Amino acid sequence: MKVQLASPITVKNNAKTLQDKGFLTYLVGGCVRDLLMAREPRDWDLNTNATPEEIVEAYPKTFYENKFGTVTIVNEEETDLTLKNIEVTPFRTEGAYEDFRHPQELKFSQNLAEDLARRDFTINALAYDPWSEELTDPFDGLKDIKDKIIRAVGDPDERFQEDALRLLRAVRLATELGFTIEDKTLQAAQNKANLLAKISKERIRDEFIKIIMSPNPAEGLTLCSKIGLLAYIIPELEAGLNMKQNKSHIYSVWEHSLRTVQHSADRDFSLHVRLTALLHDIGKPKTRRLNPETQDFTFYGHEVVGERLAKKILSDLKFPVKTIEIVTKLVRNHMFFSDTEKITLSAVRRIIANVGEDLVQDLIKVRICDRIGMGRPKEEPYRLRKYEAMIDEAMHSPTSVKMLKIDGQRLIEISYETPGPKFSLTLHALLEEVLDQPELNTNEYLEKRALELMSLPIEELKKLGEAGKEKKEATEAVEIKKIHKKYGV
Repeated sequence: MKVQLASPITVKNNAKTLQDKGFLTYLVGGCVRDLLMAREPRDWDLNTNATPEEIVEAYPKTFYENKFGTVTIVNEEETDLTLKNIEVTPFRTEGAYEDFRHPQELKFSQNLAEDLARRDFTINALAYDPWSEELTDPFDGLKDIKDKIIRAVGDPDERFQEDALRLLRAVRLATELGFTIEDKTLQAAQNKANLLAKISKERIRDEFIKIIMSPNPAEGLTLCSKIGLLAYIIPELEAGLNMKQNKSHIYSVWEHSLRTVQHSADRDFSLHVRLTALLHDIGKPKTRRLNPETQDFTFYGHEVVGERLAKKILSDLKFPVKTIEIVTKLVRNHMFFSDTEKITLSAVRRIIANVGEDLVQDLIKVRICDRIGMGRPKEEPYRLRKYEAMIDEAMHSPTSVKMLKIDGQRLIEISYETPGPKFSLTLHALLEEVLDQPELNTNEYLEKRALELMSLPIEELKKLGEAGKEKKEATEAVEIKKIHKKYGV
C-alpha cells in the first residue's frame, strides 16, 4: 500500500545507507503509527535484514551494547534530539520467554513478516519504506488506527504471557491515544493481570508515569482497575472504591481522586503535582470514622497518614528520592489554602516554612485540583488572587531561621560566646516571635533580644523554646480544625 508520510531526511538517509548496500530497511513500530496519526514521533526505529555487524560497518559512528541485536546510529550533526540517535534492529524471531519479559533465544531473520508477527499490538506491527512510500500492514493496524482500537497481534493470551509489561502498555497506549482496547484483548489482559507481579517496579513505574502524564490519566487509572492491574501498582487507591465521604462530598474517595488528578492533567501541571493530586487523599480509607452525633463521616489526620502511605507507594515504585520528598510534603500540607476567610497570614508563613518557597505555588495548584475534584465551581479568580496576595505578603516575612536578620555568626560577634546549643535555641525562639510579628525582624530588636535570651540559663531557654513550640502547634491546630470543619474532613 502506497502512503505518503513525512519522515525526516535524517531518517530517510539512515535507511538509504543500508538500502544502497542491498538490505531491506523500514521504519517500524510506534513512529509509523504516529506518522499515520499525524503525531510527532518521540523516537525513530529502523528494521532491516542486515546483521548487527553489517549495520555497524555501514555507518561512521554507532554503538552496540546489547544482546538484542539493536545498533544505535549516532547522527552527530543532527540538532533534533529525537534524531540524534536512531536505533536499527535486525529482523528477528524469538524463542520461549523465560521471565514473562525477555525471550530465551533470539534468531535473526530475513523475513519482515516474521518480525512484525512477534510485536505486541497491530497498530505497532507496521513497517514503512520512506523512499518507496510502501506501507506493510499484515495485521490491519491501519484499520485499527482509524477505528481507534488497541488489538493484540495474533493470540492476545500468548502476547501477554510472553511479556507481561504489555498489559500496562495496552492501557498506556489507549490512554495516550484516546483508543479503546478490543474485547478479546481486554479479556486476555484481565485473565493475565496477575503476571504484572513478575515485572520490575522500575518498568511498571515508567509506564505508570506515561499514564499519569497523558491527557487522560483518570481513564487510564479506571482501566487499570477494571483489568486488575492497579493491585500491582498502587493497591491502596482501590481502598477508596465506593467509599462514601461526608455530606460535603458528592463523590467517593476514588472518584474524587480521579477527578482531582484529571484536572491536574487538564491544566498540564507537572508530574509531582499530578502525583500529589492522585495521592492527596490516600490516607482517607484508614482514617474514616462515623460521628455518632452527626451520623456523618470524618477523616481526621488523613493528611498525616497520607504522607506515610505516599512515601511507601512511591518508594515501592522506585521513584527518585527528590520526587518522593516533594510529593510527601505536598500531601502532608494539602489541607491549607482552603478558605481565604479562615486561614491567617501567620499560617501562610508557617506553611511556606514547612514546604519551602519553591513548592508553595505547587501547593496552591494541588488545592485548585482538589476543589475541582469535589465538583465545586471552577477556579474563582478572587480566591486565587487572595491566595497570591497572602503568599506575596508572607514571602516578605521570615519563615525559617535563615531568613532572620541575625545568624549564628552575628551571635558570636555580639555575645563573645563559643557556638553551642544556646545558639540554636536562641535563633528558634527568635523565629517564633517573628512568625507572629514580622515587624520584629530587625537587626536592632533581634540583637537586643538575642542577648537577653542567651543570658538565661539553658534550662529556662529550653522551656521558652518549648513554650513557643507549643504555642505554634496550638495555633496551627485551631486553624487546621477550622479548615477541617469547613470541608467536613
